[in-house]
Amino acid sequence: MLITRFDPFAEIRDLERKLLGAVELPKNNSKEVANVNSFVPSVNTREDDKAYLIEVDLPGIKKEDIKVNIDQENNTLTISGERKFKDEIKKEDYYKIESSYGKFMRTFSLPDNINIDDIGAKTEDGILHLTLPKIKKEEKEVKEIQVK
Repeated sequence: MLITRFDPFAEIRDLERKLLGAVELPKNNSKEVANVNSFVPSVNTREDDKAYLIEVDLPGIKKEDIKVNIDQENNTLTISGERKFKDEIKKEDYYKIESSYGKFMRTFSLPDNINIDDIGAKTEDGILHLTLPKIKKEEKEVKEIQVK
C-alpha cells in the first residue's frame, strides 16, 4: 500500500482554491506575483502481488509537460507538471475559460520494497499510469553471520 504524506492544511488550501479560483496574490511584499489556481489532479493508487500502481488524471496535458522524479534519499516519488489554458474565449464584453490550469505537484512516500530501476510510466487517454514493481523476497540479499 502506498502511503501519502499527511498535510494538516490540505483541506484549508483546497477550500481556498475552490473559493478563490485563479487569483493574483502578492509575493513577499515585492512586485512579483504568484498565481494561485484550482488544478489538482486526482490520483488512484492500488497494489497487487507484483507491483504498486498509480493512476493520475491529467486530461489535456502533453507527456512532455509531465515530470516524474524519484528521490532515493528521502524515498519519495514526485509527479509534477503544468496544465496550460484551454477553451479560452476573449470578447469585448466577456471573458470565459472553463478548465482549471496551472502547475501541479503530488509527492508520495515509497515503501522499502520498490525496485527503483524498473519503474515504468506511460500516458494513455489523459491518464498517467505508473508501475512500481516490488522486489521479490528471494531478490533481497541475505547476509550470513559467522558464529565465532
